[in-house]
Amino acid sequence: MGEVLEGFAAGHLVSGWMRGSHKGPLMPVSIKNSTPTRFDGPPRVIGLGFQLGHGKLHGPRDLFADVSFDNVRKKCLHIADYMRMHGPFEPHRLSEKELEYTTLPTVLSSLKGRLEKAE
Repeated sequence: MGEVLEGFAAGHLVSGWMRGSHKGPLMPVSIKNSTPTRFDGPPRVIGLGFQLGHGKLHGPRDLFADVSFDNVRKKCLHIADYMRMHGPFEPHRLSEKELEYTTLPTVLSSLKGRLEKAE
């Protein structure tokens, strides 16, 4: 199980922020801390562990409640602060082609011909 959980100790950048239009660090959290309220993020992941013994399922255990994930949580919060400082622009916001459900492509389309490329 340790090999599987280790993949969550880095705070990888993922698409999300629960609105599907921004990038943020995937933060491993306990069930208690799984409710994202800051701009619906940063993206969170929980881990529940079960064990089968004597024909019975035991658990769940809250795998990310472990203090050994405290450092990556702090790192994720720092990364989230930095990413959010960019405002509604890349790299925090996904590129136009990656956006899922937002009005931005429609707005940009309506402005076509009125925008100029920066030099």
